[in-house]
Amino acid sequence: MRRSLRGTPPKRHDIAYEPGLVVPAADGSALLTDHYFPLADGDFPTLLVRSPYGRGFPWAPMYGVLLAEQGFHVVLQSCRGTGGSGGEFHLWHNEAADGQATVAWLREQPWFSGTLGTIGASYLGYVQWALALDPPPELRAMVVQVGLHDPHAFFYHQGAFNLENALVVALGLTYQHLGVGRFLRAALRLQRHLGKITRTLPLGEAYVPGLGRRVPFLEEAMARPDPDDAHWQGSDAGISAECLAVPTCLITGWNDVNLDQTLRQYDRLRRADCDSTLLVGPWSHNSALQQGWPEVFAESLAWLRAHLCDDPSGLRKTPVRAHLGGSGQTWHDLPDWPPATTDHHWYLGSDGTLGTRAPEDTAPLLSFRYDPADPTPSTGGPLLSNKAGARDNTSLETREDVLTFTTAPLTEPIRVLGPVGVELLIGTGTGHADVFARLCDIDVRGRSTNVCDGLRRLEPTGATPAAITVAMSSTAYQFPAGHRIRLQVSGGAHPRFARNTGTGEPLATTARLMPAEVSLHHPSALILTTAGKAPANPDAAH
Repeated sequence: MRRSLRGTPPKRHDIAYEPGLVVPAADGSALLTDHYFPLADGDFPTLLVRSPYGRGFPWAPMYGVLLAEQGFHVVLQSCRGTGGSGGEFHLWHNEAADGQATVAWLREQPWFSGTLGTIGASYLGYVQWALALDPPPELRAMVVQVGLHDPHAFFYHQGAFNLENALVVALGLTYQHLGVGRFLRAALRLQRHLGKITRTLPLGEAYVPGLGRRVPFLEEAMARPDPDDAHWQGSDAGISAECLAVPTCLITGWNDVNLDQTLRQYDRLRRADCDSTLLVGPWSHNSALQQGWPEVFAESLAWLRAHLCDDPSGLRKTPVRAHLGGSGQTWHDLPDWPPATTDHHWYLGSDGTLGTRAPEDTAPLLSFRYDPADPTPSTGGPLLSNKAGARDNTSLETREDVLTFTTAPLTEPIRVLGPVGVELLIGTGTGHADVFARLCDIDVRGRSTNVCDGLRRLEPTGATPAAITVAMSSTAYQFPAGHRIRLQVSGGAHPRFARNTGTGEPLATTARLMPAEVSLHHPSALILTTAGKAPANPDAAH
């Protein structure tokens, strides 16, 4: 397993480990724990890693082996009800209490020096935020890699259910801790069934063959879209960042499913004047821990050494490092995120143009018909699969239910740094609908590649159009001269998002489909946060 991780620094120590230690949870359940440690004299800081996905591959080599070789005690623990640990797993409910119970156990260990850090990716990041709600005095550093803090925001995006990613998470939490063999068989089953179950109603029953069993936390999530529902009470651990004093390193990617959550936490940490750093790479959630692992590990190790070992030599001078996509394809060190930029409006034209001049109010409106029986498909973007990231959107844009708005070829590069959004004056009549907006880069051959996007669930507007904003996440991207900027507008991206059935009925139980007519009115505009002067293309063309 150690040899499978290339691009990491040479080891400093030979190591050993104690498998299967029993740590009492807050309710007395046995939490199975593996202890990795350097075979050397002296005191070494401790890193706590808590996982619901088992303690084997990939966590053992990525954290246990690599970090012990660099001079840390690594405590790798299976969360309650997973990986052989006792009790029952309840998504998010027990992580704060069991984290505190584990720290209490650490205090009794003869090798514990009193210096503690945490590290981990995805849900292994959530357990860190949960512990930070009441940070123990020994906690000196955190490293949250592609992590989340708000389960509701993971399951729902501006009112729409993140269907494909929710199914993948349910797969991982149900099977990965049972071993590689069972997990791979379950993953193949979901892959075979995915197309059918995401098109079958009611969804609350249709998913079962794909996962091989009922998954209570998935059903609860489907049934409770309202973030203020009592079901979600106490689930958002993000408030821990609002008064945190523990130095924290945040790592994400531009196509990470948890990008927005990571940027939210960075903003909170900076407002709290907490020592923090942010790395945003050209990665998806999965590729950050694969192709991106050398950079991710180097960033993590430098932070841990600085704050646990009094060795700041590996730290950079600026708090933010972001990868610039497009024609840039370079890393940029920045004083903050988002950096100082200027908002520029690009107005949607009735002839499919995108320009800096607002059209006349008398220009005809545009519309499309969204049919959930033939849902607009998803292509690339922030997914938990190998289909994530930038993809060719050309064929998608030929569909009648996808509107596109395109600039003239750019006469000079345009660099976008920060949040992207679109302000729409939109009508749905008496129907229920979603609106999906995507920013794309059109190269000189006409190939359309996605940059960032967002979706918002709409309520019936009646006869009067409603002014809405669709947040399209954030990006660092340079459109080169000769390329064109394009905005897509459609009614969904399926199965990434559950299709809007058009009925307004509950997601898990509805069995009806109703098409929706969606109309766009003027003025509507794409908003890009750009670095430098105003765009040099006042007029647009197809």
